[in-house]
Amino acid sequence: MLTFLTKSDYLLRETLLGLRRGGWMNWAAVSTVTVLLFLFGLSLQSSWQLEGLLGQFGSQLEISVFLETGVQAETLQPLVARIPEVTEVVSISKEVAWQELVNELGISDIRGATEQLNGNPLVDELKVKARSSEQVSPLAEKLGQMEGVDQVQYVDEAVQRIAQLNQGLNWVSLVITTMLSLTAIAVITTTIRLIVMARRREIEVMQLVGATNTWIYLPFVLQGVAFGVVGAVISWGMILGIQEFVGGLLAQQADFIQFLAQGFQLSPEKSLLLPLALLGLGVSVGFVGSLFAVRKFALR
Repeated sequence: MLTFLTKSDYLLRETLLGLRRGGWMNWAAVSTVTVLLFLFGLSLQSSWQLEGLLGQFGSQLEISVFLETGVQAETLQPLVARIPEVTEVVSISKEVAWQELVNELGISDIRGATEQLNGNPLVDELKVKARSSEQVSPLAEKLGQMEGVDQVQYVDEAVQRIAQLNQGLNWVSLVITTMLSLTAIAVITTTIRLIVMARRREIEVMQLVGATNTWIYLPFVLQGVAFGVVGAVISWGMILGIQEFVGGLLAQQADFIQFLAQGFQLSPEKSLLLPLALLGLGVSVGFVGSLFAVRKFALR
């Protein structure tokens, strides 16, 4: 236990000493990692929010199922309700539908309008809701193949646009994250190399007394990891600040905007996963950058 504490104390002191000697290059490395993680966190959060909004729209999207003449909605309603993808089924008789249509048109004489058209021209209808937006189109096809169904209609343009936007955002995020990751690794590599060169005399002395390369260069690797951790903490704080600001603005808007805000809310699991993802990427970038920096010296 004493040996472990002694080694840990040495690594901590050497890591802090290297960070102090890094000077303004430390700020360059941390700021680069922070920008990387901030943009990565925003894109990841936006992707999850668009997925939530997609599900929000999907749960509100109705499929209108128009039945054949003479087929009653109450007959098919239990069959449709048993389909696994269905969350809700509302039957609308042709009498109720005709009453609503006449009222919308402002016609007061319902009987006269019905007689002019030789009876009620409408058919019974089912309003069906799917569990998710991805199931709307397959469910519509399944409903259209049922016996007694004449026509199926649904509007999914908004859902398709959001899905396309989410896909495009994922590709843009991948490109930006890759480019910034390479930039952050290069900056960290340069920073660690400068620190190693500044302490080359101390390293030579340690090599002469028999210290292994792993023991000599491990503090420099920990410095790179520290850059990633600090960048993750700063970027997470910035993202939280933006969340609070945007959430306050949306809370003051109209009902439709508040409906969208509900779709933008992250689940507790994703709210916990986001900072962990930032920390994981930050540590990975810092570790790889510092490893590249010390590998050249360690192989000499």
